[in-house]
Amino acid sequence: MSGPEDKRQEEASAEATAAAVSGEITELDRQQPTVLQRVQRTLHKYPALAPLFFLGFMLIIFAFGNERFLTPFNASLIVQQVMFVGTLAIGQTIIILTAGIDLSVGALAVFTSVVMGKLSADFGVPGVAALGIGFLFGTGCGLLNGMLITRLKLPPFIVTLGTLSIFFSLNLFVSASTTIDGRDMDPIMTWTGTRIDVPFIETAVPISSFLMLGMYAAFWYILRFTAWGRHIYATGDDPESSRLTGIRVDRVLLAVYGVAGLIYAVGGWFLIGRLGGASPQAGATANLDTITAVVIGGTSLFGGRGTIIGTLLGAVIVGVARNGLAISQYQIGELTIKFDPLWQTFTIGVLVIIAVTLDQWIRRVSV
Repeated sequence: MSGPEDKRQEEASAEATAAAVSGEITELDRQQPTVLQRVQRTLHKYPALAPLFFLGFMLIIFAFGNERFLTPFNASLIVQQVMFVGTLAIGQTIIILTAGIDLSVGALAVFTSVVMGKLSADFGVPGVAALGIGFLFGTGCGLLNGMLITRLKLPPFIVTLGTLSIFFSLNLFVSASTTIDGRDMDPIMTWTGTRIDVPFIETAVPISSFLMLGMYAAFWYILRFTAWGRHIYATGDDPESSRLTGIRVDRVLLAVYGVAGLIYAVGGWFLIGRLGGASPQAGATANLDTITAVVIGGTSLFGGRGTIIGTLLGAVIVGVARNGLAISQYQIGELTIKFDPLWQTFTIGVLVIIAVTLDQWIRRVSV
């Protein structure tokens, strides 16, 4: 039997252990996160902050490169470029949020624009009907991608790489590699290119830019406040857990690719208005630009994290980068530095690598 002395020793040992544990907890409480850790946590919580800061930095740099860069006229040129890429990037965003990717985005948008233009100009289909058929066609092509992914369990990268070649080839076949003049189409086909004067900035902006912003507002609401939007995030974050909670993951993915196809068709309509016709050679860089806009905007390529507002900022960054590199020149003493057009694509590639690296770092945040 243990005596009073043994009991006192046990109590003293327990108190010492409790004091040691309390000391460790107090020490941990004293440890404050470093500045880098705070930045990491902030960017994890607000993914749109990084592209917003980067956009401001680019505006300052390019403003020094050309005094015309910040003029209303040049701003309107950037808006026109952002309009097409930004519209397609909405569809790319909801796909990447599910941990997928769409390499056929540009080819499908251009193919749809050719189909709509051909129906209106060559077959005399009324403009509204041609648009409706084009929207259904784009949705159907998106659903084709979704069915190959969900039914055959093929990787999105492989599926959309294949349909990229298919849509591009059919586009050249249907159009005979010739541009369809917008003057031969119903006026509604080129209506989105109508320019509207914007007060206070003394420049005109195409209607399609306002329609694009309306689409961003709609998808911001959908992703933030609807069940379907929450299912998209859940599917991208952990598809197996989503299935266990009752989410029909395959149906969500099929709907996402179908809606993305519809968005690409709308982008094709906007492209007709911008060009004043349907060109089979347009949108050559749309695939790279949309992916760049999405990842720069803070959407993770691994799915489940990102915002549609970040994508809009990413699209603006892509437009600003291409425009700024095209018109900027810097005078250093007697040396004049101008950028060859190839550096635009080079810069976009660098931005992609930086954005993915930043995403990897942010995902390792310790909360």
